[in-house]
Amino acid sequence: MSDLLRIGLVQMNSRSDKTANLAVAEQLVTEAAQQGAQLVALPEYVNFLGPRELHDANAEPIPGSTTERFAELARRLGIYLLGGSILERSEIPGKFYNTSVLYGPDGSILAIYRKIHLFDVDLTGNVTSNESATILPGDRIVTAEVAGHTVGLTICYDLRFPELYRLLALAGAELILVPAAFTLYTGKDHWHVLLRARAIENQCYVAAPAQIGPHDPDQQCYGHALVADPWGTVIAEATNRVGVVVTTLDFAYLREVRQQLPALANRRPEVYAQPAAIV
Repeated sequence: MSDLLRIGLVQMNSRSDKTANLAVAEQLVTEAAQQGAQLVALPEYVNFLGPRELHDANAEPIPGSTTERFAELARRLGIYLLGGSILERSEIPGKFYNTSVLYGPDGSILAIYRKIHLFDVDLTGNVTSNESATILPGDRIVTAEVAGHTVGLTICYDLRFPELYRLLALAGAELILVPAAFTLYTGKDHWHVLLRARAIENQCYVAAPAQIGPHDPDQQCYGHALVADPWGTVIAEATNRVGVVVTTLDFAYLREVRQQLPALANRRPEVYAQPAAIV
């Protein structure tokens, strides 16, 4: 097991054309792998980012055509691949999961994570979303092993719930992935702050591939795919366009941070478990 892991983040402008989206995703994953990335991560709703009335036509089972294509891509390139997230069919008509799948270098599925926190907000005049109208919430916290390191899986709006990230860190996560389609309105103020905070709090790497630019119906994504290190420093960030950003994670540095500033070791869970004692 090496302390170094080369990681690539993909930044896309997915829209309603699934065929076009998948072609761009495959091209950019290949580009990242050619730059030496051992793990490449795609953004949320990678194969379809469009209006709710088209969800049923674009949702898929797992395994399905998109997951099989990504599995073959991972196998062909010999990389770990996070397939962003896709609309996964459920057993309930008209309801789907927002699902992220992680593949190994042999094309096998290593983990499946269904987004736990759904984006139901009304920022009047700026952003209104009711993700739960068509999306069902997941109920499992998921980690997987990538090149001997524990990786936690989250999606977009999960970023605002620090308890999820703490549980992933306590489960051993050294890297937490956050495929996202963050809105422009919230992203300009919250994206960097939240990603850096989750990295600092849990003394781990946080890596967030992202959607950027306009998509139907009349929405804008913020972009700025980035990697924050265990000190909270942004060590790589995409430019304001579709493309890839590649950097190297150093897990020896992670251990150094945790040793020198032992915030995780200094937790007091016996106190936190007594909410009735709060006065």
